[in-house]
Amino acid sequence: MTGPRGARRCPAHHAPVRVFAAIFFTGLVFLGAGLPRGVLADITLLQANGESLKLSAPARHIITLAPNLAELVFAAGAADRLQAVVEYSDFPAPVLQIPRIGNAFRIDLERIIELKPDLVIAWKSGNPQTALQKLEQLDIKVWQMEITRPEEIADAIENISLAAGTQAHGHAVAQKLRNRLSALIQQNAGKTPVEFFYQIAARPLFTVNGQHIISRSMEICGGRNVFADLQTLAPQVSRESVILANPQAMIAPEIPGEPKALQAWHDWPHLQAVQNNAMLYLPADDISRATPRLLDSIELACNLLDEVRSTTNQIPVSG
Repeated sequence: MTGPRGARRCPAHHAPVRVFAAIFFTGLVFLGAGLPRGVLADITLLQANGESLKLSAPARHIITLAPNLAELVFAAGAADRLQAVVEYSDFPAPVLQIPRIGNAFRIDLERIIELKPDLVIAWKSGNPQTALQKLEQLDIKVWQMEITRPEEIADAIENISLAAGTQAHGHAVAQKLRNRLSALIQQNAGKTPVEFFYQIAARPLFTVNGQHIISRSMEICGGRNVFADLQTLAPQVSRESVILANPQAMIAPEIPGEPKALQAWHDWPHLQAVQNNAMLYLPADDISRATPRLLDSIELACNLLDEVRSTTNQIPVSG
């Protein structure tokens, strides 16, 4: 049986801003089994750019540079290794007690240097590369990760657990996630496609393309992204282009206490989504972060799209 993809052990030789940031990070890790006691080994981690990063021993002091990365460290059973996190790292609740070192866009480099971490876990497409390069120049181990598909969440947890020396916990959590995702895929296979528009933010109007993990998550439910073919991961689109696409459903992240993000579309009653009463909402943090909670949103989205199918006369979609 092979280990997680791309990894191996080698011998000794604010609300809208917050949601958009989370989407940005999720837009855009990989180890193996232990060796017999007494055999020294390096842990080899695969960087998002394909290069390797080696640790001489499991990391005992870890800093994460995106909210979802802190959540993944907790899921991997390595919470006691976390030295510091960035702003908006708020799940699970104990992470609120961990010191902050700025936010994902403005990292407090001096504080990181003072903490002398064994490993800094960064988000390749979300953190400023100039800051990460400065840390690497100071011989701080920086592991740049990227999760672009739902199935990679389990890989990331298992890989973090090996990097932190919590393999047994990480493997169990990862396997449970794989089983759940497999069940969701099987349950929704072959369902009638539902064309959807996913709205990140209303002003300006942003969506996701087909390569985004959110779009790929909706595909599991039989969702078909009307802007799948756009080149940019999280592109800005015009209101007119959405009206022209005329999706059967509209989906947006829901933030407690905030107005319904899709309410304004009711001003165009001819839209299929309006006629179908298919203005669908998913919990903002769950759908916007590449963590185990994404599977909760996938399950909810599948149920909501089933309701769209069952309560409307399906209009044939273009093939």
